[in-house]
Amino acid sequence: MDPTENPFTPGAGSQPPELAGREPILEDARVQVVRAHNGLQARGLVLLGLRGVGKTVLLRRISDAAEHRGLNALFLEAPEGRRIGEMLVPGLRQVLLQLSTKEAAKDLARQGLGILRAFASAFQIKVNETQFRVLPIEGKADSGNIEADLPELFIAVGRAARASSTVVVLLIDEIQYLQPEDLSALIVGFHQISQRNLPLLMFGAGLPQSAAMAGDTKSYAERLFEYRRVGQLVRADAELAIRKPLSRRDVAIEPAALAEILRRTARYPYFLQEWGAQSWNVAARSPITHDDVRVAEAETLRHLDEGFFDMRFDRMTPREKKYVRAMAELGPGPHRAGEVARAMGVSVQSAAPLKHDLIEKGMIYSPQHGDTAFTVPMFDEFMKRKMPEWTSPRRGRQPGHPADRRGR
Repeated sequence: MDPTENPFTPGAGSQPPELAGREPILEDARVQVVRAHNGLQARGLVLLGLRGVGKTVLLRRISDAAEHRGLNALFLEAPEGRRIGEMLVPGLRQVLLQLSTKEAAKDLARQGLGILRAFASAFQIKVNETQFRVLPIEGKADSGNIEADLPELFIAVGRAARASSTVVVLLIDEIQYLQPEDLSALIVGFHQISQRNLPLLMFGAGLPQSAAMAGDTKSYAERLFEYRRVGQLVRADAELAIRKPLSRRDVAIEPAALAEILRRTARYPYFLQEWGAQSWNVAARSPITHDDVRVAEAETLRHLDEGFFDMRFDRMTPREKKYVRAMAELGPGPHRAGEVARAMGVSVQSAAPLKHDLIEKGMIYSPQHGDTAFTVPMFDEFMKRKMPEWTSPRRGRQPGHPADRRGR
């Protein structure tokens, strides 16, 4: 069929044609934004899940909905190695400049700009000082202690937003990459915002370990935000994610073909989009058949490998790749750290730094103490395709032998 009419949209953060199964999350976010706008106590959401489940897509939808209501939305992605202040200063400057155009909030917004400029100076964040149009306010958010200064900055923004009868919605993706002190400061800041009932609201998204990271930083973090798990779609929603875009093009799909797509993708949204897109491209006509889906397999895997998996594979060192390949040999997981070490043919102590670094890179996580699991669905299958010649250095038995499970 005509690829220019293909309704599916595989790609990192791409909006799918049918956002099936996520309506409750979007409704919860809407309720919290409206409550904040009405001056009522509101609580932000933190979305937790593996790669490819649509967390970024949901954050974008929440951002768009806030802007549609005429509110101020600031979308940020937390990259590795950067401090939170570097990310916040340009966006908050723009927000405060917008608020300063409202007569009721003019003075508080200008005060906020002065505090923001002091904050930027304290943390040596390079900005064009002429763009601030105000002098820094000494003694405000300028101590150089992020846990003290960031809350003070947030309070200034929140007060200006309240005077303007609006809400500032902060959306932070990839929160697992925040440095511990920055995450702590963020939590303290929103704790103080909550105590003052100011209209500054945060929605975050991160890998599954993000909730534990927040809890380790500040014990009250679990009460400050609502944590929502985002995972595979239930069967009915996965079917809808394929059927509905096709029906808009007057194209049908055979039940066996649809069942095969759901089986091969394990109902993960990113993979559904990729398999749907390639099945459309190979199909000659409606309906899409089981044979079409099978023929699309090679091209689908090529696109997934090159566009989704390879970028993560390339971030690993050679030894980290061996660790992950050993995990893959054991299956989808989760696996005990000792099992992975034995599959590599090394001691647990030798493997521990590799495990730590892979968690830091967001490649794996620990669903519970002593366990490891992939943050990317189906990464075990990819690693077997990528490193087919790898074999466990252990002699005489294969991974998963009962003797390897002692002490679990």
